[in-house]
Amino acid sequence: MQPSAAPDLVDLAHTHTRPAHWLAVATATAAVVALAGLLAPRPAEAGSPAARAAPGATASAPAPDAGTAAYPIRCGGAPHKVAQRATGDLDGDGKPETVAVVHCEAGSGTPPAGLYVLTGGRDGTAPARVVATLVEPGAQRSVTGLTVRDGTVRATLLGYSSPDVPSCCPDEKEQVAWDWKGGAFVRSAGPEARGV
Repeated sequence: MQPSAAPDLVDLAHTHTRPAHWLAVATATAAVVALAGLLAPRPAEAGSPAARAAPGATASAPAPDAGTAAYPIRCGGAPHKVAQRATGDLDGDGKPETVAVVHCEAGSGTPPAGLYVLTGGRDGTAPARVVATLVEPGAQRSVTGLTVRDGTVRATLLGYSSPDVPSCCPDEKEQVAWDWKGGAFVRSAGPEARGV
């Protein structure tokens, strides 16, 4: 490699930073940050369309915490367990409810479950409370596949055709849904109503 004939004579203007250069960089950076702030979604626009659907609703309240509710389930001294939960606005008031599958903690077998709808306190600080029971534990059903979509609660109920069927192996399956109509939850069966 051959050295340049006159390295001292070359003065590159872009190799010397001046205050005007840093001012231009700072201005360009501020413009990018401001543009990003304008294009970011507003808090009211963030989230799912269902959360924004209620006209006139204020900022979305948090869904009730299923772990804070007192459930009407008797476990004979054993603890109960919240096995599944799903949230959504079930009654169209713009505030989410929580649907919880709760069963006693059993050492083996398939313990029957209760399916409960929870609402929060008016100020958001009170514990969740049960406002509806969709499946009673006494019905001897297990609840799986719980979802809440567009205000409808959907679940699969597993049960037994006779007392001779072992508790480990339910032999009946029912797809059900509940919708809030006329001040109550109305149950309907899905296309696959009975049989496993």
